[in-house]
Amino acid sequence: MESTINGIHHITAIAGNAKRNHDFYTKTLGLRMVKKTVNFDDPETYHLYYGDKEGTPGTILTFFPWENIMTGRRGSRQATEIGYSVPEGSLDFWQKRFEDHNVIYNKVAEKFGEQYLTFLDPDGLKLELIVSKTADNRLPWETDEIKAENATKGFHNVTITTNKMQPTADILTNVFGYKLLEQHVNRYRFVTDAVDNANIVDLVEVPGEVAGHVAGGSVHHVAFRVKNEEVLMEYRDKIAALGLHITEKIDRNYFYSLYFREPGGVLFEIATDNPGFAVDEPVEELGQHLKLPAQYEQYRASLETTLPKLV
Repeated sequence: MESTINGIHHITAIAGNAKRNHDFYTKTLGLRMVKKTVNFDDPETYHLYYGDKEGTPGTILTFFPWENIMTGRRGSRQATEIGYSVPEGSLDFWQKRFEDHNVIYNKVAEKFGEQYLTFLDPDGLKLELIVSKTADNRLPWETDEIKAENATKGFHNVTITTNKMQPTADILTNVFGYKLLEQHVNRYRFVTDAVDNANIVDLVEVPGEVAGHVAGGSVHHVAFRVKNEEVLMEYRDKIAALGLHITEKIDRNYFYSLYFREPGGVLFEIATDNPGFAVDEPVEELGQHLKLPAQYEQYRASLETTLPKLV
């Protein structure tokens, strides 16, 4: 885990109503709210983080909830599916739970020898619960209604839909250190052995697919994980050398980031493990307090009034 890409760090998506988003992910899906903060570029909009107990990279799904955002459209040049790992034998529990909570879902299916259950969040974001065929020993966050035998463990994979697979595959293999593991028809599964989980990217090649529109219910970007800032900047050099535009290092309070758009059109981020989500509140209190970037602290009273109530 030194100078390597260590799988997925986090995935960020766009939502509509903030309370509806919060209720779905903390209550229906049973994730922990890890951080309640604001969008760096739009402080009157939340940036909500959901994950496991400690906000471990590879478990973090984040949202920008814009109240009146139009609904996006899935298509090419997009990350189109987010896969969560769940324990063997848990899919019946989840089907019943989705029925009880009026969640749209499809019947259980199988790909690459793994059972999965597809469902949509309230904004139409497409997710999957997947029974991994490799061991997943991560400890899940439990709630009163969702115990460890059923709870999500963190990401299994992310799926990218593309018109032409190879340019994106070249970034994954030549830069990020992934390798092609399996192929079924037009779905190509890439994996890194730098980590055991949250280490899969599926590329689905559909030459004639119209480009999607990123808005409500869409993935905004996919963030890949590195150990620290030194490794982060090594990857900046590698990507810049390919002639791709990549940002300078950005301090996101809980990690340091670089952003670039891969040749297939998806916004990629590379994010560090350090300093982590406990840098400004103890693990026991993660997600309980509104945490603001320093430049917005002076507006706290106003923002606490403006931002929608989540509970």
